[in-house]
Amino acid sequence: MMTTIKDEITTGQTALGIEMGSTRIKAVLLGSNHEVIASGSYAWENQLIDGFWTYSLEQVWMGIQASYTELRTAVETQYGVTLTKIGSIGVSAMMHGYLPFSTEDELLVPFRTWRNNTTGEAANQLTKHFDFNIPQRWSIAHLYQAILNQEPHVKRVSFLTTLAGYVHWQLTGEKVLGIGDASGMFPIDEASHNYDQEKLEKFNHLINVLGYSFKAQDLLPIPLLAGTIAGHLTVNGAHKLDVSGQLKEGAVMAPPEGDAGTGMTGTNSVKKRTGNISAGTSAFSMVVLDQPLSNVHRDIDIVTTPEGAPVAMVHTNNCTSDVNAWMKMFTEFSQLIGSDLSVDQLYAKLFNHSADNGEDDCGGLVNYAYLSGENITDVQEGRPLFVRTPNSHFNLANFIKTQIYSAFAPLKIGMDILTKEEGITTDSLIAQGGLFRTPIVAQQVLADALNTPITVMANAGEGGPWGMAILAQFVVAKQANESLSDYLDHNVFKDPESSTITPNAAGVAGYDKFIDRYKDGLVAETAAEKITDLND
Repeated sequence: MMTTIKDEITTGQTALGIEMGSTRIKAVLLGSNHEVIASGSYAWENQLIDGFWTYSLEQVWMGIQASYTELRTAVETQYGVTLTKIGSIGVSAMMHGYLPFSTEDELLVPFRTWRNNTTGEAANQLTKHFDFNIPQRWSIAHLYQAILNQEPHVKRVSFLTTLAGYVHWQLTGEKVLGIGDASGMFPIDEASHNYDQEKLEKFNHLINVLGYSFKAQDLLPIPLLAGTIAGHLTVNGAHKLDVSGQLKEGAVMAPPEGDAGTGMTGTNSVKKRTGNISAGTSAFSMVVLDQPLSNVHRDIDIVTTPEGAPVAMVHTNNCTSDVNAWMKMFTEFSQLIGSDLSVDQLYAKLFNHSADNGEDDCGGLVNYAYLSGENITDVQEGRPLFVRTPNSHFNLANFIKTQIYSAFAPLKIGMDILTKEEGITTDSLIAQGGLFRTPIVAQQVLADALNTPITVMANAGEGGPWGMAILAQFVVAKQANESLSDYLDHNVFKDPESSTITPNAAGVAGYDKFIDRYKDGLVAETAAEKITDLND
């Protein structure tokens, strides 16, 4: 096996997936058997600057280069060869956001990420004009809000893209985007697999009235389906990726995708009536539709799979950040008393304690895990808030269980619209993300919250970059007329390692009680917005 992997590395029969997540940039290198040969990562955090959540482009490249360097070093250490050739590469990142460039390729304002709740007026107006939900996160909402705000940079915008699209452009020179990521910029027409022409005309008319003569379609990257060659790694791109200068140009590039598309790919959830849930700093569920929704819902986004099929997406701005913040404090206490537990061991201890000893309704405790605003509950600014009554059962098990319950609460509220109002059902619902690294606990909570079986695959903690690498492999391995779903079924997921947990009746009833209290207390969360942040 070692010889085979070594040969694949030296002959360039590998696939590289790079994903820029909200807290970590990661690169993974796959062999022909779809298993990880080597990986590298870089931790980063968004910053709130001048009222906008952002990451600097300098840190984008610092993180990509650090991740690749760690991966390249791992290859040399493990296999004794230098990584100089890669067969195919795919770039993925957080969806949505706003990266506007001038004709001189100058970034006109700092990157505005999906986390910003600053485009409410634009999102509402566009939703009304399009009769189609436009969330605040979408790129077109950011652009239109900048127009409404009369921001001077708008007149200089020549190109608008996402984070994945930007990095792909720098590596290849191509201004393109995977259709799944493109569907978070502007609505997609399922029939043409392109931007919706009628909505483009409506948007162009809107901005023309406001004195802008450019056309939206001239600013947006070209959407491409999975399996399409999206360019090749250039000499300059290879140097930007590998600071050692050893990587050669020429790798085939996959269409750059958003983290939703890589999540669907990494969980084999691209067929109709399948779905997946990704739980990280944010959380989102993706359900591939076999029928259109009967109504426009402000909490349901219509995006696409990497092949352009319509997907109902429930996106929440907050999920694990508050859990992680509390765990950081418990880790600090653990170190203070001389414990040698690792962070993963501490998570496992506390999670399992909550499962074994916590009450099904968390004993009356409520938590709002809002480090940023939350659209689904109409909360504009982040104020993490823990609430209990004098008679609540306040103990460690209930407290930890409350943190896990609250991580999924906004997602539960959004998913109820799909299941209870639209009658949408799935044949499978697969979850991924770091919360599921501790077996069973979070998986059972999610099953109870949504009252549906939840499957977790063995790669649950690393689905994104691995899914992007699979998409990169698909570009070079695709047979004539082969669909992505067929490729995944026949090549990648022939015998997947997974576990499925069904809802527990007592847990479902307990979570329902919790979510009722959660909704009743939202007025307190909204009132907490008046508390001034230290940075204000």
